[in-house]
Amino acid sequence: MTETESIAYDVVVLGAGPVGENVADRTRAAGLTTAVVESELVGGECSYWACMPSKALLRPVIAQADARRLPGLAQDVQGLLDTPAEHARRDEYTSQMMGDRKVAWLNGIGADLYRGHGRLAGPRTVTVTAPDGTVTTLTARHAVAVATGTRAQLPDLPGLADVKPWTSREATSAKAAPARLIVVGGGVVATEMATAWQALGSQVTLLVRGKGLLNRMEPFAGELVAGALTEAGVDVRTGTSAASVTREHGTVVVETGTGERLEADEILFATGRVPHTDDIGLDTVGLKPGSWLDVDDSLRVTGTDWLYAVGDVNHRALLTHQGKYQARIAGAAIADRASGGTLLQEPWGAHAATADHHAVPQVVFTDPEAAAVGLSLAEAEQAGHRVRAVDVEFSSVAGAGLYADGYTGRARMVVDLEEEILRGVTFVGPGVGELIHSATVAVAGRVPVDRLWHAVPSYPTLSEVWLRLLEAYRDN
Repeated sequence: MTETESIAYDVVVLGAGPVGENVADRTRAAGLTTAVVESELVGGECSYWACMPSKALLRPVIAQADARRLPGLAQDVQGLLDTPAEHARRDEYTSQMMGDRKVAWLNGIGADLYRGHGRLAGPRTVTVTAPDGTVTTLTARHAVAVATGTRAQLPDLPGLADVKPWTSREATSAKAAPARLIVVGGGVVATEMATAWQALGSQVTLLVRGKGLLNRMEPFAGELVAGALTEAGVDVRTGTSAASVTREHGTVVVETGTGERLEADEILFATGRVPHTDDIGLDTVGLKPGSWLDVDDSLRVTGTDWLYAVGDVNHRALLTHQGKYQARIAGAAIADRASGGTLLQEPWGAHAATADHHAVPQVVFTDPEAAAVGLSLAEAEQAGHRVRAVDVEFSSVAGAGLYADGYTGRARMVVDLEEEILRGVTFVGPGVGELIHSATVAVAGRVPVDRLWHAVPSYPTLSEVWLRLLEAYRDN
């Protein structure tokens, strides 16, 4: 091991995924010297193993499903998708697993990239162990930002490592569709990958330990997605867990909690995420290795005046877009603290990640899509708000019928009856992912219901669901 001299920066960022990139972008824009440390591909999980490849896989699936609902197209799109062509397009969106463009972008903003494993080595100090064993010590005058993200959580099942199960990484990068695929889980990764691989030719069995899918959304979201998956041929089994998993002569064998034996060619565990903080030196600054990092709304770690945790590692909202939002807030806070400026930390201020609490949007790219922002009805009631849920079917909207024959979907807005604002909105149906930003603006902006009447939706579009929701609220 060869150690180099210490190099000082204003800011050191651990992790060069979308979150770390955005922290560096903001601190460099403020004139702060910034080092970024990364042990894998620059661009992170989202670019190569999560958001981009999964959506590239799903887009042809959804487009085909939409086409099958339109006379004039339906008869021409009944066969299986061209899997090699789809995978080639996916690989284009992951830059063939090359990070050159992302590296060039970092260089372009003036950040210095250090390749290797970064670990805290006390306050404001990071050591970087390069692949050749060389150790470089970086010191931060103002801040260290941890943006190391998460990794897939696997259950504690004996012999699971020998089975070589898929996680989200393998599910988004596989070169061929397994004839039979078991997916364990009922959340976003599980439902999206069940959607994709069923359409690509796998016979998918979905094992869900709980009562339904997408349990972080309104119950009807999971119900509609489960119904569509079943109609597409997925064997959806709720209340079912994997008690043991083995691989016998190449075949995956699962014994469920009820003693049933299932066989498949591959098995995907989509059972949650754990923070990538087990080997980044948290113990050197009095924190527990492997833990989530608690932060205030400026993303500064509790009990410190120099350490920030941005993105998934703080467990506030495990979504790329929300992590990038946090990065913009953290970068601004770091810059203003460095210059001695006054921070605006009141709710919705420039240095407060308030949306993490009140207006987190998410889209699940299944067929139908499920999109939500803010609080569900149950969450709003648990928070003590006096609310009412207003539901409408998309069949009441002319644009839905034009979008596809037999369009099925539902919308809900959760209205705060005291403040007359929206606490949450949920849409389920084909194409609704493009509706969710209007709802996000309404929730984050605390737009009064009576003002929403003046936001006129264009006819005939899916957005007319807003008018139907307001009418239902007025009439009941």
